[in-house]
Amino acid sequence: MNHDDLHGKVAVVTGAGHGLGRASAERLAREGCRVVVVDIDVVAAAEVAGSLPVESIAVQADISKENDVERYIREAHTAFGRIDLHHLNAGIFGSFDTLPEISIQDFQKVMDVNVAGTFLGIRGAFRQFQQQQTGGAIAVTASIASLTGSADLLPYQTSKHAVVGLVHGAAVYGGPLGVRVNAVAPGIVPTDLFAAAGTQVGGANDMEQRASTTPLRRAGTADEIAGAVAFLLSTDSAYITGQVISADGGATIVNTVRPSGGAGAWDTSAADATLYGSRRPTPSH
Repeated sequence: MNHDDLHGKVAVVTGAGHGLGRASAERLAREGCRVVVVDIDVVAAAEVAGSLPVESIAVQADISKENDVERYIREAHTAFGRIDLHHLNAGIFGSFDTLPEISIQDFQKVMDVNVAGTFLGIRGAFRQFQQQQTGGAIAVTASIASLTGSADLLPYQTSKHAVVGLVHGAAVYGGPLGVRVNAVAPGIVPTDLFAAAGTQVGGANDMEQRASTTPLRRAGTADEIAGAVAFLLSTDSAYITGQVISADGGATIVNTVRPSGGAGAWDTSAADATLYGSRRPTPSH
C-alpha cells in the first residue's frame, strides 16, 4: 500500500542506521518523505542517508542525552525548515541476566535509552510542532514485551511497558493539538539488535524456532514493521491515536494453555534448567 499523503513530508527516524530503523527510513523515503537519519553510529547513519532516493541528512546522536535530542531536531529543522513525522525507534535490549543478577547499572542504562530517550524524543517532537504551529504524527517502536511478561530481559520488558505509558499520555495531550501518537509492537523480527546476542537463549540463535509457534508460523521482517509504521504516520490512520499496533505474527493473541496454543508441547524442565539451573526449590502448594 502506498500512502500518497506522505510525499514531501519531513520524517525523523531514530536508530535508523540499522535494523527496524533503517527499514523505516527506506520505506518512508520510497513514500517520498525527506528523511533525517539519526543514529549513535554516525558511519551507519551516513551510509543509510546516502543510499536513500530522496533528500536526506544523517545526524549522530545518543537519544538518552537531552542535548543530543535537541540537536538532531535543530539540525532537521535547519535542513528542511520543518518536521512532520517522527519514528522514535532507537533502543537497546540490555542484560540477559536473571533477576537476582541484574545490576542497577544495567537496569538504569536500559531505562535511560528506552524510556528517557523516548520521552525526550516525544517532548522534542511536541516542542517542534508547537514552534511550527502545526500538528503531526509520532510512531514509537514498542515491543511484544510491552504487552506480555517473561522472566528474561527484565530491564527491556520493563522499559517497553513504560513506553506504552508514554504513548498513552502523549496521545491524550496531543489529540486536541492535532498530534497523533501511536506505537508499533514488533514480535520476533531478526535484526542486528538481537544478532549481537546470537549465542544467548532467547537471542538470535533460536529466533526462527520460537517464531514458528506463532499463528503465522514464521518470523517477521523489518520491511513488514516499516509498513506498519508508514501506516501509523499516514492519514490512512487519521482516526487512530494512543494505540499499540501488534505486528507479531499473532503471538500475543495465543492462549498457551489451549491445545491450539501449544499447551504441553514444550518441555518446561528444559526451560527451567536454562533459567534457574540448580537453584529452583521444590514447589510449594
